[in-house]
Amino acid sequence: MGRIIRFLFLLILLGLIGLIGYSYSGYLVPTQVTVTAPVELDVD
Repeated sequence: MGRIIRFLFLLILLGLIGLIGYSYSGYLVPTQVTVTAPVELDVD
């Protein structure tokens, strides 16, 4: 039973390390776009 728990802990740890590595690799960076919209001010 202890081996199964250690194996699951190792899998979770490796998954977290892989997720952190993937997020720092640059694949999760969103594309940036410039958005311009005219604004009309109603000054009365």
